Amino acid sequence: MLRTEDAAIAVEVVLRGHFQPIDGRFHWYGRIAANPEVDALTGGRSARVVLSTDDGDALGTLSDPDPWSRHRITGVGRPPFAVPTSLSDLEPTDPA
Repeated sequence: MLRTEDAAIAVEVVLRGHFQPIDGRFHWYGRIAANPEVDALTGGRSARVVLSTDDGDALGTLSDPDPWSRHRITGVGRPPFAVPTSLSDLEPTDPA
């Protein structure tokens, strides 16, 4: 769910992130699938939003849309998705 002060829109988003040792913070980012409601909400400009998932909420910034009407979202700090904090949190991989 993508939220602003004025609206809440269900979106499809793919997210990733990494710890940045230079500033000591977690940087997360992703791409929101083309959605005319997002275009109408932002007017084709960047915007501050809250992205909500089952794992949490996070403040982020939407970029201008790309040529395919997808918006990039970026944020710093706690992401809106679960992050493994130990090796035991990772899914086992097939050693073959």
